[in-house]
Amino acid sequence: MLRFTKMNGAGNDFVLIDNRSEALELSRRQIAFLCDRHRGVGADGVLLVEPPEGGGDFRMRYYNSDGGEAEMCGNGARCFSRFANKIAGPFSQVCFETQAGMIRADIDGDQVRLGMSKPHGLALNRSLDVGGVKLSTHFVNTGVPHVVTFVDDIESVPVQQWGSEIRHHPAFRPSGTNANFVKEIEPGKLIIRTYERGVEAETLACGTGVTAAGLIYAALSNVPSPVHLQVRGGDWLEVGFRASGNDFEDVTLMGPADFTFEGSITIS
Repeated sequence: MLRFTKMNGAGNDFVLIDNRSEALELSRRQIAFLCDRHRGVGADGVLLVEPPEGGGDFRMRYYNSDGGEAEMCGNGARCFSRFANKIAGPFSQVCFETQAGMIRADIDGDQVRLGMSKPHGLALNRSLDVGGVKLSTHFVNTGVPHVVTFVDDIESVPVQQWGSEIRHHPAFRPSGTNANFVKEIEPGKLIIRTYERGVEAETLACGTGVTAAGLIYAALSNVPSPVHLQVRGGDWLEVGFRASGNDFEDVTLMGPADFTFEGSITIS
């Protein structure tokens, strides 16, 4: 029997597993089974807590619901922080290794502020043909690649169609990208919807997508830090930064990380 904890960060939900013994080796099929909402636990991804390899307190392994490993997940990282605190704490700050670099987390109750890895690859105002429509898009890698498109009507945007086409667009081969659709509701406040690579659908929240949208908005609008974004699940997340032109340092992401339930499941 495999013991697990179910958590969510602003509605983006995860199966968390203590693998500090490194005794567990999950196949892609097993991860997809755990994430299956009909036959498994149900989640957008799986997070493993493992021993550090490069000077952190822990190593975070993140797998999307299709079983593929990804570099980073912002909402998952907040959940990872609180889970690590539960099984190995208590502590108010933790540093852990990801494929996107070292992440620092400050924990205050159910709120977690992440010190994100430095964003890179910023590219603004690129026109993409998406389903026969010319979209003005922007790109940045905030641990994983993200395309951001500003729209006039956030409710009617075809997230599944456009998101899938952007995710698989030749411009982002071979690894693909995540796709975010954003609307400004007032200066410094945005609404965001995200199509996640690996989940291959819209999720209730995406932390690295929120970070990407906040930074791109700041680059385009020259607004001060922080920027606040409301995700599809209804929660508000905060993106902090120190800007020098289009270069960003000290990027942070703050939002909730909630425990849902604990359980055990048989996998084969």
